[in-house]
Amino acid sequence: MARDNTVFELKHVSFRYRPHEPALLDVNLTVAEGDKIVILGPNGAGKTTLEKILAGILPAEGRLRAFGKPLTVQEIQSKTENAAYRRRVGAVFQQIEFRVVCATVFDEILFGPLRQGLPREEAGQRTEQILDFCNIRRLVNRLPQNMSGGEKKIVAIAAMLAENPEVMIFDEPTNDLDLESQNWLVAALGQLSAAGKTVITATHSLETARELANRVWILGAGHRLIADGGIELLQDREILRDAGILR
Repeated sequence: MARDNTVFELKHVSFRYRPHEPALLDVNLTVAEGDKIVILGPNGAGKTTLEKILAGILPAEGRLRAFGKPLTVQEIQSKTENAAYRRRVGAVFQQIEFRVVCATVFDEILFGPLRQGLPREEAGQRTEQILDFCNIRRLVNRLPQNMSGGEKKIVAIAAMLAENPEVMIFDEPTNDLDLESQNWLVAALGQLSAAGKTVITATHSLETARELANRVWILGAGHRLIADGGIELLQDREILRDAGILR
C-alpha cells in the first residue's frame, strides 16, 4: 500500500480577526511532501494569515488536517502538543524581532537544537553547519540588536533551519535582503526542496514567485483562493488582474 504523502489538507478553511472582518474565506487546498509553493497575492489578501494557520499559530474555521490527523484548536492551545507540532513545522515571519532573542548569533542558532533535546556537542556541530550553509560565520559573535534588518532575517532563517523541520514557511523572505542574500536564499530553498523539505513562501512579488515556486496559490483581494496550479499561472494576466496583482 502506497504511503500517503499529504502534509496538509484544508477544506472550507476561513479565519476572522473580528466577527465581521474575514481575513481568509473558504479555502480548499492540499500540500504534499516536497512541494515548493508560493502564496501570491496583494497586500491584505490573507497570505500571512494562511501561513499562520498552517504554522499552528491561528485556529481556523473549517477542517484542517496536518500529517494525517486533525489540527484542532485544542492542539494549537496545548503547550505540549503545539511544541511537538512546531518541531515539524518551522516558520519565519516578518516580525523577526520576536524570533531573534538570544545574546549572540551562535546562541540563537544553538538554542533550537538544544531545546529539541540534542546533546550539546551535536547541537554545536549542527550550529556550525548552519553557519556555513547560510554564509553567516562573520556574524557568529555579533549581538542581534546591533545587526541590520537583513542580517537579522538571515539569522532567523538560520535558527529555523537548525531545528530541521519537515515543513518550512517563509513570509516575504526577500524583504530587507541585499541582492547577494536574495540569491543565496533562492538557491538555498531550492536545495531544501530537492532534499525533500516542503517549502511554503508568501510574497506579493511576481519576480520572487518565479524564482521560488513549482506550485502557485493565488489569493485575491476578497481573501479567497483564486487559483491553485503550476508556475504557468504566473503568466496568466487575467488571473493576476483578478487577484489585484496586476492592473
